[in-house]
Amino acid sequence: MAIKSVALVAHDHKKKEMVAWAKETSDYFEQLEIFATGTTGKLLQEALGKPVTRLLSGPLGGDQQIGAKIAEGEIDMLIFFWDPLEPMPHDPDIKALLRIAALWNVPVACNKASADFMIRSTLISGEYDLERPDFSDYTNRSV
Repeated sequence: MAIKSVALVAHDHKKKEMVAWAKETSDYFEQLEIFATGTTGKLLQEALGKPVTRLLSGPLGGDQQIGAKIAEGEIDMLIFFWDPLEPMPHDPDIKALLRIAALWNVPVACNKASADFMIRSTLISGEYDLERPDFSDYTNRSV
């Protein structure tokens, strides 16, 4: 069975919640490769005692780095604790990340409840063939 990978992202006001949730569900992370943006990655690595591939901070390009990894097929799921009450100066980056995840058929959790359902799914440890869309009509179109 191939190791699945998860990207973990949390806005500033959601970092404590993300870390607490990750500690509560730490057993599930034993079988996952973890990617995370900047500070969230540092906090998760300390809390879980497990290596985390840390990318740039979200506003500095980390959201886009995760989006690129999703497009390249390196990330199997995205857990993004975002703060719907806090305006974000990098809102276009966040929307682009969510758009890329939807485009490439990558499951997304945006809060603790949806993250619980996703991380506790039997599909997390079993075989699952994530269907990547075929965009050959688009990429082979004449321009």
